Amino acid sequence: MRDPYDVLGLKRNASEADIKKAYRRLAKKFHPDANAGDAKAAQQFSDASAAYDFLKDADKRKAYDSGEIDADGNPKMFAYGRGQHPGHGAGGGGRPFGGFASDDIFADLFSGLRGSRQGPFAQPEPEIHYTMGLPLADMAKGAKRRVTLGDGRTIEVTIPRGVQDGQVIRLRGQGPAGMNGAPGDVMITVRMEPDQLFERDGNNLRLTLPITLYEAVLGAKVRVPTMDGSVELNIPASSSGGRVLRLKGKGIAPESGPAGDLYVTLKIVLPPADLELETFLRKRSITKPYSVRGPEFD
Repeated sequence: MRDPYDVLGLKRNASEADIKKAYRRLAKKFHPDANAGDAKAAQQFSDASAAYDFLKDADKRKAYDSGEIDADGNPKMFAYGRGQHPGHGAGGGGRPFGGFASDDIFADLFSGLRGSRQGPFAQPEPEIHYTMGLPLADMAKGAKRRVTLGDGRTIEVTIPRGVQDGQVIRLRGQGPAGMNGAPGDVMITVRMEPDQLFERDGNNLRLTLPITLYEAVLGAKVRVPTMDGSVELNIPASSSGGRVLRLKGKGIAPESGPAGDLYVTLKIVLPPADLELETFLRKRSITKPYSVRGPEFD
């Protein structure tokens, strides 16, 4: 590389502000976005970037100014006797001027032109965003769905097992071509459709189970639905309405990690009006009264 000071049009005693100002001026003048197809401008832009990267490194700049290394960072022969060794430059990786960097400057210079960049020539490719509603069963077990893009193309989306509500699935290279010709990505945001039976809490599921008064009082074994078919649930005798029973591992099983649980909330449903039952309960309330409310309810 040429003398970095010459490349930037600076004197050796240039300050941080001088270096930054010179670089901004050259970067704006020779940037490829402003000189499409101009090979000479591209080379001048590259030289300015290299010179700036060199001078922003405090150790390299100091070693260069003292004559220990050349503009490429290689040690000069006479520097070996001063603790340097062939093949090892004197530079470090610091940022001497408060941490400013070329990519920071480009973010300021060209953010209004094409948006942010990952480097001096990089241009983010366009993304297409879709929202896909899915039933709980597909989110729990995984599925394949087809999506028609705005350009008429239809692509297949693989829904992983246990996908979360709001999770984004990225389909790399499936989007439209960008300014640089490379295709962008398609971003699919998964949303759970309301389910008739279950509520989801992460990988856990919640279900409200109607039971009869007799099942609550006497206990029973009943069938309850799960993601893998119905299973038998034991309802203990004297179960109150609102009691929550857990079926371990009967929630959603993701592709990695343990399966969630199924939490079953009991809901007691009284029978239709029954004079015989009403008479029995009236007598029972007298002979066997009990309280369920403490003094805080008085």
